[in-house]
Amino acid sequence: MKILVVGLGSMGKRRIRLMKTFRDSILIAGVDAVKERQNESETLFDINTYTNLSEAIEIFSPDAAFVCSPPLTHALIIKTLLEKGIHVFSEINLVSTLYDENIALAKEKGLILFLSSTPMYRKEIEYIKQIVKDNNRLRYSYHVGQYLPDWHPWENYTDFFIGDKRTSGIRELLAIELPWIVNTFSDIESFEVNKGKITDLSIDYDDCYALILIHKNKVVGQLTVDVVCRKPIRHLLVYGEDVYLEWSGTPSSLSYYDIQGKQDVFVSCYEEVIHDPRYSSNILENAYIAEIDDFFSRIDGTINTSRYSFSCDLNILELIDRIERRIV
Repeated sequence: MKILVVGLGSMGKRRIRLMKTFRDSILIAGVDAVKERQNESETLFDINTYTNLSEAIEIFSPDAAFVCSPPLTHALIIKTLLEKGIHVFSEINLVSTLYDENIALAKEKGLILFLSSTPMYRKEIEYIKQIVKDNNRLRYSYHVGQYLPDWHPWENYTDFFIGDKRTSGIRELLAIELPWIVNTFSDIESFEVNKGKITDLSIDYDDCYALILIHKNKVVGQLTVDVVCRKPIRHLLVYGEDVYLEWSGTPSSLSYYDIQGKQDVFVSCYEEVIHDPRYSSNILENAYIAEIDDFFSRIDGTINTSRYSFSCDLNILELIDRIERRIV
């Protein structure tokens, strides 16, 4: 199989690196308008790279593509790839441009249109979902935050899509977290939001959101997302009369409270943990590998459904729009 990676920034390079670790039967090429990124990827991964998408498609003739460019560029790139008969794996989009058209185009051409939702592949989240299944007498609090300049310390945050109001760091956090929250606790029936700006960062959007989420099954959650925290945080507490779960985002931090024994019991979900030291300890490579493998399994017909989809994401993005505008 021939795989084209469109966008050779941090995520594009991560996808290439991971594919090379567990898929020997694929040939990879890359596309990026920035020559320095092309040169870096050629050196790191021994692949051919191209300056523009049309050239890459014509010369390389890929079977599938990973769209890893900035989110505002995704829609037209995905459309072009689908029109050329190429299966598509897309990183999160943050805006819903051409969603309906591209969903219809993929269906018409019998192509896989796959959307990344990495937390859905975290084994800790799978465990939590099983524990809370069919239990609507629960509450949870969840805080996710990291200081915006620390997201990619090797580049200025104003040069990165998270600095743009349309694809802000807050939108990205919500787009990452809400899919698994909804999948675990049910759809969101209503919400309350308090938001504001409490930093001197050069951004034109609120940097801290505090939400109350009321799910259709009557579970209620408190969700805080921010680009303020100087120490990266991901902390979840789920509790009820018979349940007490706690997780700090790392593979060693998932625990439940043994009510009879009156002690915390830690849960191990991984035989091997794969971590890139350049990123926070709560970001694992295992989940990225799992969703890449699911994409290839969809292409070869080994599995017939994806854990997440563009149709599901359309609902999430509409919810994020309402949260930003405080439209309950």
